[in-house]
This record gives sequence, C-alpha cells and structure tokens, in this order.
Amino acid sequence: MSHNWTEVIVGGAVLACAVAFGVYASQSTGLSQNSAGYQLGASFRSLEGVGVGTDVRLAGVKIGAVTDVTLNPDTYRADTTFSVADGILVPDDSAIVISSEGLLGGNFVEVMPGGSPFFFEPGDEIEDTQGAVSLISLLVKFVAGDGRE
Repeated sequence: MSHNWTEVIVGGAVLACAVAFGVYASQSTGLSQNSAGYQLGASFRSLEGVGVGTDVRLAGVKIGAVTDVTLNPDTYRADTTFSVADGILVPDDSAIVISSEGLLGGNFVEVMPGGSPFFFEPGDEIEDTQGAVSLISLLVKFVAGDGRE
C-alpha cells in the first residue's frame, strides 16, 4: 500500500508542476492578459514576420499587440489593427515601424513617438508607416552590387 501512496504523491507533485508551468507560460507570453486598451490602425507595404498577437512596443516596452491583419484589395497593402494599453497616449505625429529583434529574432511593431501635444484617439489610423525590410533582398543587392562606383 505504501508504494501506491508514493505514486499518488509523486503524480500530484508532477501535476502541480505542470499547472504552475502552464500558468507561468501564459503570463509570460501575454495570453492571460485582458485586451483592455484602445485600437489603432496602420497600413503597411510589407508586413513580413508580423501576425495577430505580435508585440507592439514603445521604447522597447510592450504596450499592446496586433489584433487583426487583412489585405486591402484596392491598395494591395496590409491593413493592421493593434491594441494599445490604456494610459499610454501616442502622439498624433508618431510613426510605426516593423522592427527586427536581430538576425535570428522575430519581428515586432515599434511605435516611434513624435513630439505633438495631441494624441491619437481610439480607432485612428497612423499614416506614417515603414514596412518590414527583407534580409534576403538586402543580401541579394549586396552580392549583386548595384553597378555604381
């Protein structure tokens, strides 16, 4: 009988560790955070490496996430909606850029704040955007050269 109690105790400990790991993983990835905040939009020429759930950062700090990505059939641009946490005011002359975490890292959406005393309202569209830069196309241009000296 003591052998069965040992198995029950060890099984319970393993289950408790699994639940604790699941809670930690959901909190560290932001899955458990509520989506409180307001929505802003932007249209990009290239949204390579960015999808729903991608971080939106300001000064390296996560302030929101991408909530929707659609292709605009008229302009052939990627229309993006993202959330910004309540209490974070984004100046209305800010730019939004697709940035990379490094050569092997993923992409994220970076807000480059402007200096305006006025701020975006919920539902506004940020006009000043810069899409993702493809490392492959940069390498091809570097290797092929552009013919200028």
